[in-house]
Amino acid sequence: MRKLALSDEILLQVENPARYIGGEINAVMKNPDQVKIRFAMAFPDVYEIGMSHLGMQILYHMFNQRPDVWCERVFSPWTDLNKIMRQQRIPLFALESQDPVRDFDFLGITIQYEMCYTNILQLLDLSQIPLSAADRDDTCPIVIGGGPCVYNPEPIAEFFDLFYIGEGETSYDALLNLYIQNKAEGAGRREFLQKAASIPGIYVPSLYEVRYHSDGTLAAFTPSFPGIPKKVEKQVVMELNNSAYPTKPVVPFIKATQDRVTLEIQRGCIRGCRFCQAGMIYRPTREKDVERLKEYARQMLENTGYDEISLSSLSSSDYSQLKELVNFLIDEFKSQGVNISLPSLRIDAFALDVMSKVQDIRKSSLTFAPEAGSQRLRDVINKGLTEEAILQGAKSAFQGGWNKVKLYFMLGLPTETEEDMKGIAHLAEKIAEEYYEIPKPQRNGKVQITVSTSFFVPKPFTPFQWAPMFTQEQFVKKAKVVKGEIRAQLNQRSIRYNWHEADVTILEGFLARGDRRAAQVIRCAYEKGALYDAWSETFRMDLWLEAFSQTGISLDFYTLRPRKTEELLPWDFIDAGVTKEFLIREWERAREEKVTPNCRMRCSGCGAKRYQGGVCYEGQN
Repeated sequence: MRKLALSDEILLQVENPARYIGGEINAVMKNPDQVKIRFAMAFPDVYEIGMSHLGMQILYHMFNQRPDVWCERVFSPWTDLNKIMRQQRIPLFALESQDPVRDFDFLGITIQYEMCYTNILQLLDLSQIPLSAADRDDTCPIVIGGGPCVYNPEPIAEFFDLFYIGEGETSYDALLNLYIQNKAEGAGRREFLQKAASIPGIYVPSLYEVRYHSDGTLAAFTPSFPGIPKKVEKQVVMELNNSAYPTKPVVPFIKATQDRVTLEIQRGCIRGCRFCQAGMIYRPTREKDVERLKEYARQMLENTGYDEISLSSLSSSDYSQLKELVNFLIDEFKSQGVNISLPSLRIDAFALDVMSKVQDIRKSSLTFAPEAGSQRLRDVINKGLTEEAILQGAKSAFQGGWNKVKLYFMLGLPTETEEDMKGIAHLAEKIAEEYYEIPKPQRNGKVQITVSTSFFVPKPFTPFQWAPMFTQEQFVKKAKVVKGEIRAQLNQRSIRYNWHEADVTILEGFLARGDRRAAQVIRCAYEKGALYDAWSETFRMDLWLEAFSQTGISLDFYTLRPRKTEELLPWDFIDAGVTKEFLIREWERAREEKVTPNCRMRCSGCGAKRYQGGVCYEGQN
């Protein structure tokens, strides 16, 4: 019988105690005495969100396939347990063994979004590991970060020993082998980090020096030791069919955010939206073989008992064998009551046909993401979606029996005018009109259109990485323009409007494009009590504003300032596959309101062709 890290008394005091006990179906148990590396894989958010993250599931499976490694899971304790653990000095523990994280060889942290940065410090703090990498000795685990946010690791560089840039399947084995070898030779932490820096995709912040100009911009970023690479190259798996995939994922005891089997059908996206970081950093688009996916689906449903399967990709409609896969899933599993979930679909005739087969039309709503209210602005962001296509999609959906539509837009995009903002209301009105043009006997009750706007955040490695943001007041003003225009529409009662918090957006903008100096602010805000910043009920902007004031670091410098294309950016030392020349070209095309065709229509010379596979080489075999 495993001894739990938390007493029954504590477990009965906290919300969802199942978050902390482990022992779930398919959780991997090993004898710690028979492995050479113990790896704590952490997600800096609550269990339900972390357990929905596919990347973490893949690495957990991949590491545990090695007989010499035991990988266990760690999640951020919720605020109630966080308080108890601090009061009672209980160290943070891994779920499988319930052993303290500080006794492990590695603490790997998945960094999926910027608003989890204070939670990273919570994980370190509760693990009783010094927050700064410079203060750790040979008794501490090696702290490694990975995920999309490490394409600009600089704001959190102080807290990590190393970062893994790119897809985990390529270099992790070399890193783990090096650790075992280094340990066998009796060498310490410093020697390991210096050797690790030469492994492709590994960035060791302590081995690089930063200099600044008098105006606060970056002057130089250079390796401080000989033999350390000037550029860190992202890692890409070109052969997805044979890469590690978890056919026996851990099944939570409680309902996770995505409580279903996840089938990854492809990586990357052909579309090239200029605001989208994922569309740039995950290039080139690579597909998984449909026969392999059918086999995975069978195994995963059998090994988990789930009754829903979700197809995961950035743009599912672009998967070339989607029709065959969906028809197989319907035919094979419909009799077993298995639901099929299809996120990230373009709403065209095929998609609607598929969705009518797999969804209860009366219950479900359709999601469109035009992102901008006018055609001009959609061209600026390279959305590749015309008003005609949106209205046609809505019309077909309404004729098919749907009456609920969700529309997603962004406010604060480069070159945006008041007309563009009002265009959001006008597009929602036109969609409502499409519904009411259907003869009344054929309608399915009243139409419900939900318009949601978030505020635009420029991200590294996108053509908009040089763009300025707006102040909180300006963002709120933009939302009010949209709200006012919706109220002026004939069908305003059918249209609901909600918008994202502006203060969170501003902070995200600072964390996304910050440099090493940002760590002072993050640490200061954390020490003041900032935690779970991604959660509206726990987010406190006042603590962050105090931290900016106390550290003397200007928020406006990072958010409101337009960057020149020749400026050295904090992430320029990373080779993300897309070239800076391509991003500059796309930034210029955006300002000229020119659309760039998708990768299947024409190669745009982004730089991803060097990986020698995927969409870049389709039809050339």
